[in-house]
Amino acid sequence: MDLEGGIYSSPSKRDSWRAVLTLAYQSLGVVYGDLSTSPLYVYKSTFAEDIQHSETNEEIYGVLSFVFWTLTLVPLLKYVFIVLRADDNGEGGTFALYSLLCRHARVGFLPNGQLADEELSAYKKGESIGGRGTVGGAAASRVRRMLEKHQVLQRCLLVLALIGTCMVIGDGVLTPAISVFSAVSGLELSTSREQHKYVEVPVACFVLVCLFALQHYGTHRVGFLFAPIVITWLLCISMIGVYNIFHWNPHVYQALSPYYMYKFLKKTQRGGWMSLGGILLCITGSEAMFADLGHFSQLSIKIAFTSVVYPSLILAYMGQAAYLSKHHIIQSDYRIGFYVSVPERIRWPVLAIAILAAVVGSQAIITGTFSIIKQCSALACFPRVKIIHTSSKVHGQIYIPEINWILMILCLAVTVGFRDTKRMGNASGLAVITVMLVTTCLMSLVMVLCWRKSIFVAVCFLLFFGTIEALYFSASLIKFLEGAWVPVALSIIVMIIMYVWHYGTLKKYEFDVQNKVSINWLLSLGPSLGIVRVKGIGLIHTELVSGIPAIFSHFVTNLPAFHQVLVFLCIKSVQVPHVRPEERFLVGRIGPKKHRLYRCIVRYGYHDLHKDDLEFETDLVCSIAEFIRSGASEANGIAEEPEKDEERMAVVGAGVRFGEVDAEPADAAGPSDSREIQSPVIATRKKVRFVLPESPQMDGGVREELQDLMEAREAGTAFILGRSYVRAKSGSGWIKRLAIDLGYDFLSRNSRCPAYAVSIPHASTLEVGMIYRV
Repeated sequence: MDLEGGIYSSPSKRDSWRAVLTLAYQSLGVVYGDLSTSPLYVYKSTFAEDIQHSETNEEIYGVLSFVFWTLTLVPLLKYVFIVLRADDNGEGGTFALYSLLCRHARVGFLPNGQLADEELSAYKKGESIGGRGTVGGAAASRVRRMLEKHQVLQRCLLVLALIGTCMVIGDGVLTPAISVFSAVSGLELSTSREQHKYVEVPVACFVLVCLFALQHYGTHRVGFLFAPIVITWLLCISMIGVYNIFHWNPHVYQALSPYYMYKFLKKTQRGGWMSLGGILLCITGSEAMFADLGHFSQLSIKIAFTSVVYPSLILAYMGQAAYLSKHHIIQSDYRIGFYVSVPERIRWPVLAIAILAAVVGSQAIITGTFSIIKQCSALACFPRVKIIHTSSKVHGQIYIPEINWILMILCLAVTVGFRDTKRMGNASGLAVITVMLVTTCLMSLVMVLCWRKSIFVAVCFLLFFGTIEALYFSASLIKFLEGAWVPVALSIIVMIIMYVWHYGTLKKYEFDVQNKVSINWLLSLGPSLGIVRVKGIGLIHTELVSGIPAIFSHFVTNLPAFHQVLVFLCIKSVQVPHVRPEERFLVGRIGPKKHRLYRCIVRYGYHDLHKDDLEFETDLVCSIAEFIRSGASEANGIAEEPEKDEERMAVVGAGVRFGEVDAEPADAAGPSDSREIQSPVIATRKKVRFVLPESPQMDGGVREELQDLMEAREAGTAFILGRSYVRAKSGSGWIKRLAIDLGYDFLSRNSRCPAYAVSIPHASTLEVGMIYRV
């Protein structure tokens, strides 16, 4: 079992169960923090204004029945038993479902995709878990052909995935606000109605500021406290629930019958339907079970939910209902919250535990927001941002400074602006149910295309869960003016940013493809312009996977010289979560051997960690050396045609070290060795020595080519990056000019450089400016 990568393996049965239980324990703190704090505000939001609690108890029994069946059908049945199986090589979330669909139907939106990407081992995993029956196979073929034929359907699928993603980001603003504010609201029982409003908001804002200010330290530094806090909170609310059930109303279990839902809607009618927006909050955080699947195994998440979380929440809601069923006279609606059912002697300890649990739940959604923005950025749907990996041991723990402070400002604005759980609940409920609706729609397609189920099964799934979620969605949407407009406004803003960035990136790539230079032109530059080859390796960054980018011709035309060894480097993301190191580098040769021109395509998954520039540079050079030594192009029997270089690419692993690798302390001093390729790191200095084999089987040309590569590496490496200025063509419509000249230009000027280029020394970097007319 790999705790760092969240990858579960079972070397032995005894070890596997120990590993599963360990992961189940850890998941309580990471996955279920938000879901476990929902009892703080569900009843208070439900009984805010739409319905009133009466002496007949029909309202409270009806609400409890709705809560029970909602928790049973959505988190338990839908997510635990169905959705968790739709993982993308162990990863979950909206983009994981979309990635699966893109690989099975060729509806992907990445412009520089290649057929070679489909040979990745991760690309082919999980082809079908439902079998390949005749009916399912035929249905999958029909749906796939329909999606591939109609671009409108492809765009709708992309927009659907982006809507779900935007709502998750919006939930990253709303969940910390409502969780912390609801936890702090326990102070209202110790102060008067007029005074508690002046206490709750400042305390909640202070907790939120501390929460976001500590994000840069990383979850791993305090993560060991998360699981004990959530377990303590779940035990606390379940024990309080058991006490209230036996002390106030032992017969409250009768409300679990679905008959009470019918009685509730029959009596309350429109008010009861509108109150469903508050009941909906009992399943906030359910999506985290699927989104955080990459860090835990399916079995561990199932065990944690079914054995601890689910029964604790049911007991907590039953206990609150039992207390309220015997306390019909409520002085004010704000006293129907969670803390009123807590025995007075333990209210202060429970308040402290609740605040800690709310912080843990907020932490989970914040880190989840960082993760999904990283995915969007990797898949060209969000501007590049600074991504800091807060842990060198635990995979996936990242921190994005710009997003962190934006989330903090928005959380504070929501808290100060609303100042009550009712409107916060309306906003959070709409965001949550929208994400669930998107998941249901994408899951129905996954069932047909990936699991090879019949269309009838997929439609039944869509109708059953879609109807439940559509009912809650309508109840949330009707409260648009009472707070539900917040996630809609946030999603529209984020959607515009995503779409403008994706549109501009796509148009820029199309310009590169249309204006790429013939390789024959490059090979004929010597006689016409007097090209000078200087010592060293020149890395030309390009988005193209074939051909010569126009920016390089612009560079050579103005400065007719380039390096002894020239590498056209394309670093791209593929629609799989992880690419194995041995499959990362795709290396090929451009033109005859004597020109020393290479193309290297580096493939990363949308969850992969990009290496630092020093290690990356060493891997790159060693991969080219291995390509030369193995004679990949000759072994494949492919002729060296100048315009067919992309067909001669060979996979060379990132972990290949052609030569010897030594490590010595960084402060060690000694004479320089001209035969060494040095790549210093913080703690140690790695020396990669190309040791040319003395074997007579090595061709003289191969030996000479390796010698030239080694000498070029010793002379130094220069990174030639493009600085593009994208403008709309003359005569373009005003919408396109607005999107390109204002939107994309603003985003590109304020976005980060490519991840690998952040720490490149300025002395080794050359930027080439060029205007793109798209």
